[in-house]
Amino acid sequence: MFPLAIDMDAFDLSGNLLDTEGGLGLGSANDIAVTSCSPQSIDQPTPNGKQNGSLKRKSTKADLSETTFYEEKPAKPKQKRNKPTLSCLECVERKTKCDRGRPCIACVKRQSECQYTAVANLIASADRKTSNGSTKARFVTKPTAKARKMSTTSNPTLASPVTDGGNGWGPIDNIGRRFSRSISSIPSPFGTSSVAYSKSSPSNVFGVGAQHPFSNYWTCQGGLPEVISVLPSKEQADVLMAKYFECVDPVYPFLHRRSFYADYERFWALPSEDKNESDASFIALQYAMYALGTQFMNDASYQERSQTAEFYCSAANQALRVYSYLNRTSMRAISAMVLMSYFLMNDNHASDAYAWAGIHLRQAYAMRLHRDPEVVVPDASILEKQIRRKLWQAVFFQDTFLTTLLKLPPTATHSDVPVESLTNENEVSMDGLDTCLGTHSRVENLMSISVIAPQVCEPLAPPLPHHLVEPATMKSDVTYMRCMWHLGNLVQENLSSPCSLSLPLANSPRHKEGLISAFKRLYKSFPAHLTQLDYVTLQHQVSAHPRAVRQNLFLTSNYYHCLMLLYACENPAQGVRADVKHALEAAHEAIWAFFKLWGLFENEAGVWWLIQHSAWEESLLIGHLLGTPPPTSESMDMEYDPIYDKAKEDIVRMLEIMDRYGGNLEIHRARKDMLHETLERVAF
Repeated sequence: MFPLAIDMDAFDLSGNLLDTEGGLGLGSANDIAVTSCSPQSIDQPTPNGKQNGSLKRKSTKADLSETTFYEEKPAKPKQKRNKPTLSCLECVERKTKCDRGRPCIACVKRQSECQYTAVANLIASADRKTSNGSTKARFVTKPTAKARKMSTTSNPTLASPVTDGGNGWGPIDNIGRRFSRSISSIPSPFGTSSVAYSKSSPSNVFGVGAQHPFSNYWTCQGGLPEVISVLPSKEQADVLMAKYFECVDPVYPFLHRRSFYADYERFWALPSEDKNESDASFIALQYAMYALGTQFMNDASYQERSQTAEFYCSAANQALRVYSYLNRTSMRAISAMVLMSYFLMNDNHASDAYAWAGIHLRQAYAMRLHRDPEVVVPDASILEKQIRRKLWQAVFFQDTFLTTLLKLPPTATHSDVPVESLTNENEVSMDGLDTCLGTHSRVENLMSISVIAPQVCEPLAPPLPHHLVEPATMKSDVTYMRCMWHLGNLVQENLSSPCSLSLPLANSPRHKEGLISAFKRLYKSFPAHLTQLDYVTLQHQVSAHPRAVRQNLFLTSNYYHCLMLLYACENPAQGVRADVKHALEAAHEAIWAFFKLWGLFENEAGVWWLIQHSAWEESLLIGHLLGTPPPTSESMDMEYDPIYDKAKEDIVRMLEIMDRYGGNLEIHRARKDMLHETLERVAF
């Protein structure tokens, strides 16, 4: 879509985008940061009205008569180029590529000030006025003509007709053959996830069925009381909440436990009539947590857990509908939607999760979570600013790594929130605990009833032991989130964007070495407890620090998965070859993160779709690398390297573990069949 020219002066206070109590409006025109498409390069006219460039004209007699005169004068200094610099000053100084946005993406990534010359700003403003919406879209990485041609003609999976059962999937027995054909024609090591989204027929990505993910149990007139009427008992709710904070919160620690439990206990203490008047977004958040907690319970069968969790998630969706989540938002609503996306992934609805995540990502942008809290909400409490940063990190992290697995374009690409602003001091601060955190978003509409009649906040009740988090644990969580944030920044720019366009990850051998070095430097900067790879050591730490062990395994899986992709990337046209040995070593560490999770937390490893799917892709790549005959000059060295035996054992072990989770789902059986076929083609 092309950007629309909007006259912000035409909006009054009641014309904000999100205009309800607790909602978020666009605010005044002065509060909005507009990022335009990159301006087109403009040839500047010379004083005589001609374009810059090499102009040729015939010699005249007057020129010949003046030759002697000019030869007697000393040589003139070299004339400076007359074309103005349109890139920002920081990119010019660093000699890096600038997309000429306001601010440019390079400066956003560096978190540096983005400044332009007066001439560049004048040209950019003139370009916006004259283009009238016809400016070309800005690509993060523009595909080459060869890549565009390959994506439309060379890939047999896109050119061939598709027969499906109404949900976009072809016959299950053809999935493996489609993978083997597409993997050779796409520069990315994997070519599966993007295929379904390339077809014209309705499709899903590694999902099951074509039905809506949230079953409808609700009547038209039921409203919020109908949703509240199916809440579990307080005892069962406490069990599910405890399971959530045991299994889910360590991996994605963006909720503030003390303030959440204060609202939770206050809600359950209300009489039934008052519960029906509660904030619908908080009800949705509770149900989302119940759904995830149910998925990790091990006292029921897979089918029973799945049905109960789906019911809770359907209730969360209905509560959001009552809340009108499409035209209003709050931190509670966005938190609920983030958790519902993870539920959908674990429920084998990855394509639904991707679409659902797009909604709350737009709402996060509208709420300006992507902006530095010190800039957009300078008067907020320290704790509220910290919660905004953590929630944006959760949205950013989910978008980056889900799109990396699905080979789809990342969306959480614009932010000026400094990673280092997520500090330990802000996390343990008590400033803001006495306010209604999360009840509503920070109000942007000055005509909102929340401004005219502010809500009176009740003091927090004395906390119970399980409501509190030790300061050491809080600091460890912040360190883990910062590490994942830094890793996500590297992954989004260097992996997610190129893979979504089927572009090579490296443009030259030197570029590939630089990318690998950047990832390794970042990993070395992480604390030791997050980079521990020894399984025996992790076994000893499980009893005392299970939270840190979970964080270690998820960080290890994400990092080595990305490192594996870099080592395995190829670009024959530019002389970039796959480093098979190091790619197998990285894949071994990545898949062993899943094996360790299975050995230490077997029930949880059978639920988390993200790490399961990563391990499955790692197995496929291992099989692809082992099934490709090496060059004759390298065959002797490769045959005796122990990593090749370990890699083949990893595929066998992955197949054994896949027999123990996933139930009897058709898509799970299809994945196992693909892996069996890959193992049969292994040459070593």
